[in-house]
Amino acid sequence: MNGTEEPVLLHTVGRAAHITLNRPKALNALTHAMVRRIDEALTAWERDPAVETVVITGAGERGLCAGGDIRTIHGDARDGDGTASAAFWRDEYHLNARIARYPKPYVAVMDGIVMGGGVGVSAHGSVRVVTERSRIAMPETGIGFVPDVGGTHLLGLAPGELGTHLALTGAQIGAGDAMLCGLADHYVPSTSLRHFVDDLADLPVRDVLDRHVRISPDGELAGHREWIDTCYAADTVEEIVQRLLAHGDPAAKETAETLSAKSPTALKVTLAALRRARRLGSLENVLEQEYRVSCAALTTPDLVEGIRAQVIDKDRNPRWSPATLAEVTDADVERFFTPLGARELGLAGPDTTAEATW
Repeated sequence: MNGTEEPVLLHTVGRAAHITLNRPKALNALTHAMVRRIDEALTAWERDPAVETVVITGAGERGLCAGGDIRTIHGDARDGDGTASAAFWRDEYHLNARIARYPKPYVAVMDGIVMGGGVGVSAHGSVRVVTERSRIAMPETGIGFVPDVGGTHLLGLAPGELGTHLALTGAQIGAGDAMLCGLADHYVPSTSLRHFVDDLADLPVRDVLDRHVRISPDGELAGHREWIDTCYAADTVEEIVQRLLAHGDPAAKETAETLSAKSPTALKVTLAALRRARRLGSLENVLEQEYRVSCAALTTPDLVEGIRAQVIDKDRNPRWSPATLAEVTDADVERFFTPLGARELGLAGPDTTAEATW
């Protein structure tokens, strides 16, 4: 295998070390081996005084990363015992937490498509750059899954109920809305990205930002805050849908129709996970919860069916089980949050509050 075929390319230029996700035909979807490779590189660079900044980008023209390799997860959930997926998530979530606490500037170039696991390797970074091409989403409810990689932590911190809206619908947002929701920090036009990245070799991050950052185009969510905050403040998914249908804003009704296509179980578990995440506090505590939820999802029919419908057969016609919100009981939801005993993620602890001080 030559260097251009490696799924993660690593190199340093001047003061900057670079991670390039290099599976452009798969929109740089993350595999377990890629997660381990990134973690190894971060270990080496953390100890290397010559490396002052870490930069992550995606190969190809379409985006940074479309998420985890869900075809592999589908096969494991359908035909295996789930241990391979659980091991992948364990290392991936540890990496997400590590990125959030990395002691050197971690610059994520969130150009193009950034979804699911792609959000996990970027939106926890200390410097998150979006462009006019950015399309950011946590679309898990559409495949019978629940936002993970720290997504419920990030979305739980978004203003009002914007995070609830994004988590349940899986809606894609652009640069302005990503900044409004706290998923990104800086806007750089895509035509300036090459110069932005090149300058990191020679200059401190703050100087490079001063040189290239521009005012972001306006997003769309701010104009929908009234109905989003009103409707999503409800205690149950059923009531959220009822409020959306009754509100009167055409966008609210359209959103109710969007939710009707998602996994009923995933919707209810996502709402519960997001509400609990707000109370859990630290990212590490939330990742512990997400790991329980993800492992539980492996044993449910909706994850296999959702990936089949969206990615394998692409008929876009999943048959959810249970098929309606009313059939999903509180006990069905609660079992996703059952502690795993010896199989817990093991991230939460007294020393998880350190922040980068660069």
